[in-house]
Amino acid sequence: MTREAYAFARDFAAAPAAELRVDRHYLLCASRGALRLEAHGSSWVLPPARAALIAADEPILVAIPQMVKTSSVLFDVGFVPPPPAPLTVFDLSPLGRALVSECVDWPDAAEPLSSYARSMFGALAAVAWRLAQDPSPVTVPAGRSPELRRALAVTNDRLAEDVRFEDIARDVGLAPRSLARRFEAECGMTWTAVLRRMRVVRAIERLAAGEDSVATIAHSIGYTSLSAFNAGFRDLTGHTPTQYRATFRL
Repeated sequence: MTREAYAFARDFAAAPAAELRVDRHYLLCASRGALRLEAHGSSWVLPPARAALIAADEPILVAIPQMVKTSSVLFDVGFVPPPPAPLTVFDLSPLGRALVSECVDWPDAAEPLSSYARSMFGALAAVAWRLAQDPSPVTVPAGRSPELRRALAVTNDRLAEDVRFEDIARDVGLAPRSLARRFEAECGMTWTAVLRRMRVVRAIERLAAGEDSVATIAHSIGYTSLSAFNAGFRDLTGHTPTQYRATFRL
């Protein structure tokens, strides 16, 4: 018999996308670096001070673009209620972070949890399940059709360039009008809106990776105007890049 809940901290090297599926509800937290998570047609970035709540037996694609340090908490499906969604990424409060740090002291083992440990895991679940009701807006559509997924991949590869929609359409073998319809039908937004989101996601990964200046990061993802970068970043996250980076250390 395994414990009702257990936790562990681990470092991971950069790695391409691979499927993750576990038989427990999974709370995944980043404390250094960032991960990318994909499920049900959407992709999220998971930087420090954020958490992902993944339902048991839910297949999730996880990519690690840079070295990352994570804390993982796994809950037996009989110990906690089902998560509100198959995958939710959200800001982890200071209380949530403290509870994760406390719970890491109890790895998987045969002996049952003490009453104190059960209360800590129960408190963490209550906090995380409540925070998951307010998911992160920093998502990027993943696409369904091969043509759109190809268009998204090519766009993501060219974020640092003066990328043009007509060039993306030509590369995937569709007329611009046809590709535009695909974006509206599969993503619910225009290619330009997706491009802005991709650039914010890449910026978050760069902010989590080290101490590069905001201006350097802005230039690396295709912005020539720092004010435009700050405005676009704030529109999606509610913070300037500098403010957002500061939340990693709260």
